[in-house]
Amino acid sequence: MGGKAFQDYYPDDLNQCYGCGQLNEHGLRIRSFWDGEETLCRFTPRPYHTAIPGFVYGGLIASLIDCHGTGTAAAAAYRAEGRGMDSEPPHRFVTASLRVDYLAPTPLGPVLELRGRIEEVKGRKVTVGITLSAEGKLCARGTVVAVEMPEDFGR
Repeated sequence: MGGKAFQDYYPDDLNQCYGCGQLNEHGLRIRSFWDGEETLCRFTPRPYHTAIPGFVYGGLIASLIDCHGTGTAAAAAYRAEGRGMDSEPPHRFVTASLRVDYLAPTPLGPVLELRGRIEEVKGRKVTVGITLSAEGKLCARGTVVAVEMPEDFGR
């Protein structure tokens, strides 16, 4: 996964999120990319992301699904308009709804792989389905409903 991640295109004034903000020095700084018609994010949990010994904290799993989902939503909006993520005006999405189903304990240590698929793009709303796997085993599944922030929000 080389090149620029979706999150690298976020405007500086909207790039502080704990999960996906590249300018948050204490954050997770996840990076999402297109992989054909799906999106892909790989993340290696740190030892302090533990729930019980040997397993990942569920809140981290939810955060990864959330932020990969909103990044995917932004990329989908650009793709739907047929323009690059470096074009203006910028798209930036926030979570309207997050559902996470924990399917199996997620081991601490291996790289986690998140895959997103666009379920719906409708106006300012994008619905994304996300899976989270470790070593090829499906551990969690989520749905993110993301809405686009108005251009002048928080500015």
